[in-house]
Amino acid sequence: MNDLQKLLKFDSETQALAQISGRLGWDQETMMASGSAEQRGAEIAAIEGILHARKCDDQVGEWLSNINDESLDEIPKAQLREIKRSFERAKKVPGDLAQKIARTTSVSQGKWATARADNNFSAFVPVLEEVLKLKREEGQALATNADLYDTMLIDYEPGATADKLSKMFGALRPGLVELRGAILEKEPAEKLQGSFDEVTQIKISSLLAETFGYDLNRGRIDKAVHPFSSGSGQDVRITTRTNLHDPFNCFYSTIHEVGHGSYEQNIDPKYSLTAIGQGASMGVHESQSRIYENQLGRSRAFTAWLFMQMKKHFGDFGIRDADEFYKTVNSVNKGFIRTEADEVQYNLHVLLRFDLERALVSGDLLVKDLESAWNDRFYQDFGYNVKSASDGCLQDVHWSVGLFGYFPTYSLGNVYAGCLHEMLRKSCPQLDNDLRKGNLTPATNWLQEKLQRHGALKLPSQTISDACGFEPSEVPLLTYLQTKFSEIYDL
Repeated sequence: MNDLQKLLKFDSETQALAQISGRLGWDQETMMASGSAEQRGAEIAAIEGILHARKCDDQVGEWLSNINDESLDEIPKAQLREIKRSFERAKKVPGDLAQKIARTTSVSQGKWATARADNNFSAFVPVLEEVLKLKREEGQALATNADLYDTMLIDYEPGATADKLSKMFGALRPGLVELRGAILEKEPAEKLQGSFDEVTQIKISSLLAETFGYDLNRGRIDKAVHPFSSGSGQDVRITTRTNLHDPFNCFYSTIHEVGHGSYEQNIDPKYSLTAIGQGASMGVHESQSRIYENQLGRSRAFTAWLFMQMKKHFGDFGIRDADEFYKTVNSVNKGFIRTEADEVQYNLHVLLRFDLERALVSGDLLVKDLESAWNDRFYQDFGYNVKSASDGCLQDVHWSVGLFGYFPTYSLGNVYAGCLHEMLRKSCPQLDNDLRKGNLTPATNWLQEKLQRHGALKLPSQTISDACGFEPSEVPLLTYLQTKFSEIYDL
């Protein structure tokens, strides 16, 4: 074998080990007994140590230096780009620090869950301080004169910077605040009443997953407190949750995670267990989950089909017709929880987190002051007070597991989804007719062809601009939201 072949074989084995580590994380979230957390932390740390050693192995550097990528085709050139980025990152982070972060965040996740259940932010403060300290150490090792927060962003959205995102989000926020205020002055939509059998919810959830193209022969659906997707290629797993009085929580969590899962399942099989065999970035990933969930799943056309499915499985559930159901699905109400927020208010939740975590990383905000800072900012954006830490700064798992720099990719994904939706409608003029029949194939095929199959072949912004035919901007998302909700609420 030549050096390129040796490098790609070595990297494929590293990718396989990373999948195993991910499976341990999936098990921890879905099936593992609560008393197993300490041991699981040690197991994950051990694998992380092996992965880190492989990623920064001197042999990898030697192979990279011996390969002339100028003569390579697009695919191996992209694989080398990603391997090199991983190698250079791993070289800068000491192995003992990588293991300590893995061990600490595995354990802190359980402590976050306990603090959240007890509604006790004070108990979580020392845990979060330790996680933040370790992540700042990692960022400083990587920084090389770059902004500390930007080094964290690179892990989730290569090419993004805090300044670029601040400008985009700054342009988005005023329109969202204005739209939200106008809607909440109107008469609220009808709410679902009564209870909805949770076994039936899971049955409809599976139907929705298959309707949106998720392949259950290469995946499974389980329950988790915080729904997520895991894996790639031939083993992609998703989770959902149920609420006896809110089946939409189950249905739209499922559709959202199917967007993530289908992206991974639809990547070109020849990229499997390679450096480009996963999504291009978390922002691009989120674009798939959000366009599945919102622009498609909450559209007037698709909700007409879902209304009939609910009548079939639950009988008369108090909503008069498909039009009223559409308004109920898209109702805008006061609330505290990001994952339960409607399309209009969701990004305001994210922008709050983006600004606060930047302040934490820079040291402008101390962990002990996070709860009050959160509550003050929430009141500014939403106009009412947070009632408890579990409804506020303890509601998300992300910071407990060290995912600083992750939150902005949610809103970036919404921006990307707005761009993709604009082009999808131009490319599929019969889209609404298909959605009314529960036929998602034209839409999902378009997304697979234009975006999903490419995996990480191209950089994130290029992946989106190639699919859309224009540079990503917040304008299509804001236009979509203003048009849709102005019609629903007669603004």
